[in-house]
Amino acid sequence: MERINVEGFVINETPYKESSKIINILTRQYGVIGIIARGAKSIKSKLRVGTSRLDYSNFEILYKEDKLSTLVDVKIIDNFKNIKFDLEKTTYMYYLLDLVAQISKNEYNEETFDILLSAIKKIDEGYNPSIITNIVEIKMLNYLGVMPILDRCSMCGEKTDIITLSSRCGGLVCKNCRTNEYLVNINTVKIIRMLYYVNINKISKLNISDIVAKEINSFIKEYYELYTGIYIKNKNFLDYIK
Repeated sequence: MERINVEGFVINETPYKESSKIINILTRQYGVIGIIARGAKSIKSKLRVGTSRLDYSNFEILYKEDKLSTLVDVKIIDNFKNIKFDLEKTTYMYYLLDLVAQISKNEYNEETFDILLSAIKKIDEGYNPSIITNIVEIKMLNYLGVMPILDRCSMCGEKTDIITLSSRCGGLVCKNCRTNEYLVNINTVKIIRMLYYVNINKISKLNISDIVAKEINSFIKEYYELYTGIYIKNKNFLDYIK
């Protein structure tokens, strides 16, 4: 058993006995860790604050690899109040946490955590949660090993005369290869590439038309359904909100 300090998001919590609970946290260094927080449901407990779902905290734990660890102390770093008081933003945060947690189960990468943290901070600052979420979704495809082709035609490799975007074709499509694929707005082709390469931390404005945003979201949704096998319960409610 090793005593460690680790930062992470509480992605879910389950009651345990009368006053305790088991929490799963998503961390940069270790991926998802299961922790028992003894007495955390008690009003007077020092473990109460910082162990609620969506909290971002520093956890001092007795760490057991691949087993249930024990919480010793917790100090909240950020509870993202601007998100928690907004149902739409809260749903986006639930979705992003679940998405990265699922990806972490297969092959964990510290970069996925940093992307997630940057995205949640931007949503908390007031940036469009749908677009920020799309940015994360695009970037996560790279870690899933199913990144769409966004720098050339996915059919022939041509880099000029790109006119549309197709999930079934696996990315961009040029005018010579297009058959019956839906013809997207020309700005959709430009902006989806920008979203993949953008550093979320450096975003200062997001001016994307509703048409382009809708087309990008539709492409990502269908692409995930076709190539990832990932299912997240919050996704249906998120689609309803959109």
